[in-house]
Amino acid sequence: MARLFFRRGQGSEAAPDAARELAQKARAILGVGEETTLSITEIACGDPACGGAETVVLVMRPGRKTEAAKVLRPLASVTDEDLQEALATLASSRA
Repeated sequence: MARLFFRRGQGSEAAPDAARELAQKARAILGVGEETTLSITEIACGDPACGGAETVVLVMRPGRKTEAAKVLRPLASVTDEDLQEALATLASSRA
């Protein structure tokens, strides 16, 4: 089940849809089913490279520690390539 969190502000109406879409894509990239919980969160970022917000993907697989991946972009700006790159290490660590 994807748990979706997002920061309210500009474009907040689109955030739940963008988070759901990212969660579906992340699930496919990672090759995980519904037993794995994904959390897609947009948070304030202090790094000027991320434009004021970054997207964090938490992957909670049964029997494993929670893993995290970051994309230095606001949720609505994350591309498929950004997500693929951010999740590459987590996808290769399937157990």
